Amino acid sequence: MPILNLYNVDEFKVYLLVLARFSVVLFMLPIFATRVVPRVVKTSLAMVLSLLLYSVVNVDSSMFPETVIETGLLILTELMTGLMLALCVRFFLGSIQFAGQIIGFQMGFSMINIMDPITGANVSILEEIAYWTTLLVFLLFNGHHIMIRCVIESFEILPPGVFILQQALLEKLIEQGAELFILAIKIGAPVIAALWFTNVAFGLTGKFAPQMNIMLVAFPFQISVGLMLFGFSLEIIKLLTKDYVGSMKALFLSMFFWASGG
Repeated sequence: MPILNLYNVDEFKVYLLVLARFSVVLFMLPIFATRVVPRVVKTSLAMVLSLLLYSVVNVDSSMFPETVIETGLLILTELMTGLMLALCVRFFLGSIQFAGQIIGFQMGFSMINIMDPITGANVSILEEIAYWTTLLVFLLFNGHHIMIRCVIESFEILPPGVFILQQALLEKLIEQGAELFILAIKIGAPVIAALWFTNVAFGLTGKFAPQMNIMLVAFPFQISVGLMLFGFSLEIIKLLTKDYVGSMKALFLSMFFWASGG
């Protein structure tokens, strides 16, 4: 048929290989992995971006699977690749959310939650503010551009259908997971310490002046101190996000290297 002569079969195979990896990576990213973005939008965006990228990647069309089983294994390896990248980003965003949750708990906001339209779960107000602030800073420093470049370069380091879950890769992922708690403490430590000293001060005041209604004064004052220091901690979040975006390319490429068996 004449319409079959409009495209090259080998190029179409390369496009499908690029689409398999890029769509999985895109669907695993924050925001895109939620139900807020319609599936039609995510699918269309993956197809368009893959169409723009397949001409600049170095992929051998002979690697395209010939059977259904090989195709399933290919999709599985690409799923693992996307999951690996998503975990690295989610660990960092999770540390920011954890820090906001700790700060909100210390301020007395443990019972004041809102529904997150993305996940459908009840989350702390400060946790949500910290999360969206981090996402805005991430986009401001072109973190999404770095991820796209890393996906393009990944085809040279990690060919389609290749994913080796070796010990070095697992240790790297565990290290990233451990950083979640460390970053959360770094962000929340100043606010937690200030609120602890505030509680101690009001406790001593209540001890030496029992006729004073401490709860009437302590609760709004504690919220005011917490909100003020939380506003200052957003600067820390900006600096940490900037450092993370700066080191993100090296992190992703090292992940691809270990996943390729290097």
